[in-house]
Amino acid sequence: MTEAEAKPRRPRPYEDAPRLPEGDLVDARTLVRGEWLEIEVGPGRGGFMFERAVAAPHAGLIGLEVRRKWAAIVDARLAKHGLAPRARVFAEDAKSALGRLRPSGGFRVAYLHFPDPWWKKRHTKRLVMGDVFLEQIARLLEPGGELYVQTDVEERAAEYEDQILACGLYDPAGDAPGSPRMAENPYGARSPREHRAIKDGLPVNRLRFVRRAAAAPTGP
Repeated sequence: MTEAEAKPRRPRPYEDAPRLPEGDLVDARTLVRGEWLEIEVGPGRGGFMFERAVAAPHAGLIGLEVRRKWAAIVDARLAKHGLAPRARVFAEDAKSALGRLRPSGGFRVAYLHFPDPWWKKRHTKRLVMGDVFLEQIARLLEPGGELYVQTDVEERAAEYEDQILACGLYDPAGDAPGSPRMAENPYGARSPREHRAIKDGLPVNRLRFVRRAAAAPTGP
């Protein structure tokens, strides 16, 4: 055995960050308790999760955060505040994790706050919004379940609106008939980015859609 082989492996930072259980399928009802389920993709530092847990005390909340550091920190903070039974954050890439979650049609709301900060073409593969994301969220949402997207970049808001409507799985559910645009956040919780944008007087583009009952993908 060489010296390099004998040397113990140094653990990676936040290697113990919470992960979804192993297996092809994961029942979200075994992860959190609640009268209904909600999911946030990319909760970051967890500001929205904490506020939503207070605003909706009967909801079971699941967050998927690709950065192990923030998944570990936020999940530990939720537990410290006694929220772990019904609010958890897992260190997972939504692109692969969403397809494992069940039950299909078991979630009431999905949130995506200020996603996709990458602008260069070479970062296209890193974008959260895309066909796979929209199809899997539609599968998870109950008929009439809500997809809520926020961004402070008008160009991105227009792209998201066009992309979501074009996929044929959602209907707009904003303030005016036929539009997904909303003037206010209806969920009683804000992400840190939304708080900052409001404080700085920047516009926030809020989009709400509902899952079409007839067009949603099927699955177990």
